[in-house]
This record gives sequence, structure tokens and C-alpha cells, in this order.
Amino acid sequence: MGQASSKKNLSLAGQIFIALVLSIVVGLLMQNSADAANAYIKPFGTIFLNLVKFIVGPIVLFSIMAGVVSMKDIKKLGAIGGITLVYYFCTTAVAVTIGLLIANIFKGAFPVLSTASLSYTAPKGAAPLDVLVGIFPSNFLVPISSANMLQIIVMALLISFAIILLGEKVSGAVDTIMRWNDIFMMCMELILKLSPVGVFCLLTPVIATNGAAVLGSLAKVLLAAYICYILHAVVVYSITVSTMGGVPPLTFFKAMGPAIAFAFSSASSVGTLPLNMDCTRKLGVPKEISSFVLPLGATINMDGTAIYQGVCAIFIAACYGINLTFGQMVTIVLTATLASVGTAGVPGAGMVMLAMVLASVGLPIDGIALVAGVDRIFDMGRTTLNITGDASCSVIVSNILKKREQKKQ
Repeated sequence: MGQASSKKNLSLAGQIFIALVLSIVVGLLMQNSADAANAYIKPFGTIFLNLVKFIVGPIVLFSIMAGVVSMKDIKKLGAIGGITLVYYFCTTAVAVTIGLLIANIFKGAFPVLSTASLSYTAPKGAAPLDVLVGIFPSNFLVPISSANMLQIIVMALLISFAIILLGEKVSGAVDTIMRWNDIFMMCMELILKLSPVGVFCLLTPVIATNGAAVLGSLAKVLLAAYICYILHAVVVYSITVSTMGGVPPLTFFKAMGPAIAFAFSSASSVGTLPLNMDCTRKLGVPKEISSFVLPLGATINMDGTAIYQGVCAIFIAACYGINLTFGQMVTIVLTATLASVGTAGVPGAGMVMLAMVLASVGLPIDGIALVAGVDRIFDMGRTTLNITGDASCSVIVSNILKKREQKKQ
């Protein structure tokens, strides 16, 4: 009886942390049988990730609609959107600047390598107008089936605006949206109970494949990136959530524990979205705010990815024996900040952005081959930072709007 009670009292964050530790231990023990880990353990992680992907589209669609129609005020939505976009762009610019500063400190330690044999085919990034066109859906079902977050957000907003403008005539539609939102939220809760198993099965093959030598000659660039990730979280988010969000930093990071642990192991901003919503609810963020701010953040807020761009650009330049000018670094800041819009919140998306950043300052795109092998390790940290930034924004927006409401009274 006592054992059952203690198991029940173990929080989801605690269970995920235990799964993380076990995955590292088992992964290291299975270094000589990495193929077995990929063949027999990874599929269960993939099943869990598939379930998460299944729920993300409906959750985003119905939670945004539920949040907007419950506001009954398009002006209020405009205020939420405005604050959110300003915060996301500012923190992304700060993030890439931090990445460049720390990487420059490490630059002397980065080796100049023989790069003649490097080869890497850059993924194609979309042109600015293609990104704009791609935001608007041409089909009702395709955005949900392909988990295109920007298109789902546009769909949800259009339908919600129509419902608000039609008023009482469609009150039944409001009830239907609320009920479906509750149904998918319950589905999400059921899926999230499998998080510890999913985390273990996703991470173990990564550790088994790469082993203790995963850092290798890239130890310093990985260290530089993770110092930036931690610095940005501890300094920038702590300051913003305490000054603008009215939440003590320790309270914020403690509540974010489950989402942080899951993001680190899954390396998927979109996949972490349901858990992130749950964590921000515990921080007192109303559903109407989190259901808009978090899906938008999972799509366009890429603080961790921006840091990765800065660090990798300096590292690749150093390996080629190239010194970047101040003007080139400013270009990197602007390109990384703007390129974050439209980059999907899925594992590996940072490669597209890195190709854009390198091209913008004339660095060889082949240099991506230097970091591609351990991109997953970078990705775990940058995804964790991305989703933490999304949550900090929802806390800040909630607090700002609450203060505005209090002034009106």
C-alpha cells in the first residue's frame, strides 16, 4: 500500500527525470549494441511521438478557437498578439547576440581544420513571399494532417472571428468547440501519462549510438552552445518573468520541469506543446492566452535555435580560418531573427536556418557537415530553451493583461 502511494505521489517531472537518467545509463551500456537499441527500443519512442503528433493539430485548432471565442473581443486578441510578437522577436535577437558573444570568447579554442573533404547539401529555405503564401491554407484538412502550425493558427482565427461576428446566432457552435476542446485535452492527458516511457525509448538509442564520445572534437562548440542556453534561460527569462510576469524565477522553472525534461529528450517544440500548456496552466496562465501564445511560439519563437546559429557560424568560420566582421555578425543577428518565422518546430529544423545564416554572410554551407553529426545534441538544448521562452511569454502576456484589466476597474 505504501509503495503504491509513493509511486502515485511521484510527479510527472520526477518520472521523466528518472527516465532520463535510466536512458543515459542503459544507452551507455548498449554502446556495443546500438543497432539493437535502434531496432527494439526506438520504435516504442516513435509510437509515443506519433501519438503526440496526432494530438497536436486538434489541440492547437480547438484550443485557439476556444480561447478566442471565450474572449468575445477581437481587440483583446490584437493586444495579446502584439505583445507576443514583440517579446518573441526581442528575445530571439538577444539570444543570437549572446550566442555570438560567447562563441567569440571560445573562438581561440576552435580548431582550424582541413575542410577539403567536407560535403553537405543544404536544405532549401523558403523565399520570403513563399513563407507568406504558405501561412494561408488552401485546404481544411491538409494543415491538420501535416501539422502545419501557422496554417492551423490562421484557420482557427478565421473561424473564431466568424463565430464572434455572428454572435448569438451560432451560440451552439461555441458549445461544440468547448466540448471538443475538452475531449482533446483529455486525450492529451492520457497520452502524456506515457511520457516517461516515451522519453526513455527516444533517448536511449541516441546515447547508445553516440556514446560517451558523442562530444569528441566538438566538445568545445557544444559547451559554448550549452553555456549560452543556460545563460539565456537563467538571466533573460528570469528577469522577464520576474519583472514583467510577476512570477519568481524559481517558481517558474520548477513548474516548467515536466515540459523542460520532455523537450530535452524529444527535441520537438511542437511535440512538447501539450505538456507546455499544462505547465503554464499551473503557473496561472488562462487557457485563452496559453492556447494562442504557445502554439504561435512553437512555430516562430526560436531563441535556442538562434543561439545555435550564432555559435555554429563562429565555429564554422574558425574551422575555415575566417574572421567574421562586425557587420557580418549584425547580419547574422538579423537573419537568424527573421528566419525563425516559418521554421517548423520539429527535430532538425535548425539546419534550414543555419544554411540561411551561413549563406547570408558568405560562409561555406559545406561547413554544416562539421556539426551535422551531433545536431541532435544541439537540438535537445535549443528545443528546451525554445519552449521555455514560449512559456515565459505566456506568463508575461497574462500578467500585463491582468494589470490592464485592474486599471480599468
